[in-house]
Order: sequence, then structure tokens, then C-alpha cells
Amino acid sequence: MKFCKITFTIIFTVGCLFNLHAQEKISLSTAITTALNQNTSLVKSNNNLQTSNAAVKNAIGNLLPNLNLSSGWSWQHTTVASQGVSIVGFQGDAQNAVSSETRSYSLTANGNITLFDGLSSITSLSQKQNDLQSAKYDLEKLRQDVILQTVSLFVTIANNEKILAFQAEDQKYNQDLLNKVNEMYNLRMVANVDLYSQEYQTSNSQLNYITAKSNFDKAKITLLNYLSKDVLKEYSFEIDSTYIPAINYANNVDSLYQVALNNRSDYLSQLRKVTSAEYQTTIAQSGLYPSLTGNYSVSTSATQPSDLFQRKVWSFGMTLSLPVFSHWSTDFAIQSASVQLKNTNEDLKALDRQIKSDVKNAVIDLQTARLQLDVTKAALKSSKETWSIKKDSYILGSATFIDQQQSYRDYIQAMNNSIAAESNFIYKQFGLLSALGLLKVGQ
Repeated sequence: MKFCKITFTIIFTVGCLFNLHAQEKISLSTAITTALNQNTSLVKSNNNLQTSNAAVKNAIGNLLPNLNLSSGWSWQHTTVASQGVSIVGFQGDAQNAVSSETRSYSLTANGNITLFDGLSSITSLSQKQNDLQSAKYDLEKLRQDVILQTVSLFVTIANNEKILAFQAEDQKYNQDLLNKVNEMYNLRMVANVDLYSQEYQTSNSQLNYITAKSNFDKAKITLLNYLSKDVLKEYSFEIDSTYIPAINYANNVDSLYQVALNNRSDYLSQLRKVTSAEYQTTIAQSGLYPSLTGNYSVSTSATQPSDLFQRKVWSFGMTLSLPVFSHWSTDFAIQSASVQLKNTNEDLKALDRQIKSDVKNAVIDLQTARLQLDVTKAALKSSKETWSIKKDSYILGSATFIDQQQSYRDYIQAMNNSIAAESNFIYKQFGLLSALGLLKVGQ
């Protein structure tokens, strides 16, 4: 029996060690890298960027001449039903009809080029290049949003993990104290009210531990799902301190606002969209101007393949088209482009105001988080000292057991507030970087 117990203990210990080593460690930096590589929205946006590149290539192609190649072959057989039948020849004379067979081969190369279209093609190329850059800025903004969301989920896990560890200590402390109070009660050394009070405190600590465990497990599931990880596997999490930014949040808000305008990808993208709207207006106005196109071709034909290129026909022509009346379609295109330009400029103004609000709020949030962190640390230190004093006073008989419990509950609340303030301060630092457009990989 003893041998079985030893064997079970060894197997259990080895299993625990194996499970510990099998856990995949996820740091904040690796979580961000994984999110940037696995996020569905980012993958789709990156795929859509290929379409923008293709649009630029197509716009370049519209400036170049096109070329088409074609070839043909035909066979004709004429059958005469009876001899002696006469037909009228090309010269009008009578000829005897005979059976005949002819074949023909031909090769043709032709194309056309737009010489002038009111600068529509050139402007379209500039517009597509501008749209491509705007799409890249939008992708970068999405990357920053993914980074901030990953930080939020990761900080939530770190916060819940600290709370869980503290609640485990709290539960053990209250259980040990309950056992002690119960023994003292059996010896008639304390009143029943102290026993009931401690039983309530112990049950409450157990409930808090269960809640903390649930919150921690759910936070892990949320992050793992966001990272496209297997939620059934075990992972460990760690915030690498070198990745946490150091920010001078005392800077003037106006200077931070200028930093945001120079770095916010959404603002830079919106500036490109305004430029694209201006290009669209030029493209629409090109319908008021004449267009000039050129066409060219070279062809050859023969009755035998070996005789091809013995006779070649070259041709070149130009076509000038003047718009006279287009059912007001050009006017409609100009009006639509003008409205689009106005709306895009209005979006730019709204985004400018939003950036000011984002920067101001981010600075206020970070300053508040810093103050909250300092206050909660001071409160934690004071509550712990108060709890220690109350324990000594209870032993000396100058304080009641209820007083001791109340001081301990104050200490628990102060600890929870301190953990939350620390996590909030970390997140608000990343929040300010996001508001300034400086949230990059490896920040």
C-alpha cells in the first residue's frame, strides 16, 4: 500500500512538471505579434491591398497603347453539277463553270492609343496611386487598433491574475483564522458573534475567490480566441516590463495635437481621400473636352502559308471626338464629384476635432491614472499598517474582533484598488500612444 502511494505521488509530480513545461508562455510582445499575423480583419485588409496595387497597374496601362493579334483561315469549295454550264465572268464574258477549291490565310496586328482625353487618364493614375497610399494608412490604423485591443485584453488577464493570487491568499488566511476562532470558541475564549462574523468573512472570501477564478479563466479565453489560439490548451502569461512605454504625459496638449496630426494614420488617410476627391473632380471635368485617339494596324493574307508577309497592308488613323450633348451626364458627374469633395472635407474637419478630443482625453486619463496609482499605493500602505495595529490591539484587548475584521476588509479593498490602478495606468500609457498615432510594434 505504501509502495502504491509513493508510485502515485511520483506519477502525479511528474505529470504536474510535464504540464508546467508543456505550457506555452505568452508575453505581451508575442501576443501583439500573433494578433498582427492572425487577426482576420488585418488579413482581409492586407489582401484588399493587392486590389489597390492592381488598380494602379491598370491606370498605368490606360496610358499605354494596346495591341491585338488575330489570325484567320478559310476554305471554299465550289462544285458544278454538270459539264457545259456557263457563268458570267468578272469581265462580263461567258465562261465554262468548273469545280474549284480555294484556301486563304491571314494575320493582323492592330491597336489604338488615347492621345488626349482631357487629362482623365493621367489624373486617374494619380488618383489610384493616392488611393493606394490611403489604403496603406488605413491598414496601419487597423494594426494600431489591433495592438491596443491586444494590450487591453492582456492587461485584463494580468489584472485578474493578480486579483486571483491575492484572493487565494485571502481565502487561506480566513480559513486558518476561522479554524483558530472555532477552537477559541470551543474553549469559551470568544463570543459566538465573533465566530459567526468570521464564518461570514470566510464564506465571502471563498465567493470572491470563485469570482476571481471565473474572471481570470474568461479573460484567458477571450484573449486566446482573439489570437486564434486553441483555448483548450494551457498557457502562461507575462507582461514584459521592457515593452511598457515610458511617456512624458506632462507635455503641452497643443504640441501633442500636432504630433497626432503628423502621425495619426487615419488623419493621413483622410488627407489622401480629400486629394482623391479633387482628382475625381478633374476626371469628371474631362468630359467637357474633346478626345483624340489613334489607331494602327498591319495585315497580310495569302492562299498559301508560305506566301504570308509577301504582301502587307499598313494603316494608321486618328479620331477626334467633340462632346456636343451627353444628356447632362457630364454635368451630373461634375456635380457628384463636387459633392463628394465637400463631404470628404467635412469628414476631415470632423476627424480633426475628434483627434483633439482623443488627445485631450488620453492626457487626462493618463494623468488621472498616475494620481490614482499613487493614491492607491498610499492607501494600501496605510490600510496594511492599520490592520497590523488592530491585530495587536485585539490581542491586547483594546480592540474588538469586529474592529480587526473591518481593518482587514479595508486592506482587501485597498489591495484590489491598487491592482486595478496599476493595470489601468499601464493601459492608459498605450492609450495615449494610440491617440498620438505612435503605437507601433516593438514600442
